[in-house]
Amino acid sequence: MISSAARARDVYRQTEMQSRTPLELVAMLYDGAIRFTVQARDAAKRRDIPARRDAVSRVIAIVSELQSTLDVERGGDVAVSLDRLYTFALDRLMSASIKQDPTQFDDVLNVLTTLRDGWTAIASQGSAAATP
Repeated sequence: MISSAARARDVYRQTEMQSRTPLELVAMLYDGAIRFTVQARDAAKRRDIPARRDAVSRVIAIVSELQSTLDVERGGDVAVSLDRLYTFALDRLMSASIKQDPTQFDDVLNVLTTLRDGWTAIASQGSAAATP
């Protein structure tokens, strides 16, 4: 049975998602991927395989979703570059996980943080332009 606190949290999250612009939603996906990458790195440092596996699975799901939504025809070189970065991040996640190498998670964090910062800046510009 779901508690009332859990239901309230779910309603809040759904309302928050519905009130965001598409650009803000993409930035939120990056935030989640970054959070789970940090969790994976920390779990690898502790040699906590189940926690690392769960966190890596979440990052893979988010990055794979971002990658699957790329439109190379409309996005051109930018979409191709993003595809390469996502592929790099996924490859590095797998390598870091297999080798239990926390430093490789930092490579993923660098890519995701840079991309998140870019999307956040774009979302902010869009918000500023929409404000009278």
